[in-house]
Amino acid sequence: MSFSENKLTVRSSADLATAVPYLIGFHPGEGSIVVIACRDRRIVFAARGDLPAPGSPAHQLRELTAHLVPVVQRQQPITDLVIVGYGAPGHVDPALRAVGDAFTAAGLAVRELLRVTKTRIFSLTCDDPACCPPRGTPFDPTTSLIAAQATVAGLVARPDRAAVASRFATVDSPGDGIPHATNDATARMAALKTAGSTAVYEAGVHAVRGALRQHDGGTHLTDDEVAWLTVLLTHKSVRDLAANLTQPHDQHVTFWAEITRRADEPLVPAPATVLALTAWRCGDGVLAAMAAERALQVNPDYQLADLLLQALHAGLPPSAIEQTITSTHPSPSIPNPNPNTASEQE
Repeated sequence: MSFSENKLTVRSSADLATAVPYLIGFHPGEGSIVVIACRDRRIVFAARGDLPAPGSPAHQLRELTAHLVPVVQRQQPITDLVIVGYGAPGHVDPALRAVGDAFTAAGLAVRELLRVTKTRIFSLTCDDPACCPPRGTPFDPTTSLIAAQATVAGLVARPDRAAVASRFATVDSPGDGIPHATNDATARMAALKTAGSTAVYEAGVHAVRGALRQHDGGTHLTDDEVAWLTVLLTHKSVRDLAANLTQPHDQHVTFWAEITRRADEPLVPAPATVLALTAWRCGDGVLAAMAAERALQVNPDYQLADLLLQALHAGLPPSAIEQTITSTHPSPSIPNPNPNTASEQE
């Protein structure tokens, strides 16, 4: 079994357990469930969710499953699934079987149900002690060839969801820093608006192109440059231009994570949404969803972030809403998205 783009080969359940954090971007905690969709022995999609807590009403697991099944079905064609649960057997095993039965009833072949408990893997679908001993199969991710290959391929598995969020979490600027620069940029924008919307758009073209060029050249933006860019991004035409000019690679994900982190709080939604779209195109559905949530945390009515989040939770590809961005300002074309997508269902 291989990753569709990175050609990492998974030969065993231990390899798969090691690969999961690289598929979803972080190490899943206890109570997590990960559904891995395969097409002709290639991993094409992974979705993570939280199992209901022990003792929760049965309808909560049914609701989780009712959401996961159509999300995975949309990734067709799929040949089979592997479902992995994390935690103690009394909590995880019944839930894994129930989820597996739901996917089977929906016409999707479930190849294997696996439970990961600390450093052991247990198969719920294989009772051959030669390959799946009752006491589980030990594995050590730190010594796995998969971990080494993933690292070389540029894949990252962060410790948890909080570590993903830390990539774009707002930081306090020393002294007046960004707030002072943002006040100056806002005054500058007020003066520019007197020249009309075309002048604002042209300033946006210059600022976005210049900022991306600086980042690609290894130069960090000053507080004044970040403030001016984020003020310009409050205009939809400039934000959409930024989305169009941004390329689907980790360097630009890093760029928009930095802009989101440094932006003055009220100006976070636009760069966070561009970050979400960029991460989504790169196949990082977890980072994309969390960045969209960050935008909505600051402004619950930010429409594009809301559309992005709905599409992500539905397991749709980026092309589902790219027309929304390109229809008004179609200047540069948007590259094809990475088909290897990880999603997270909350």
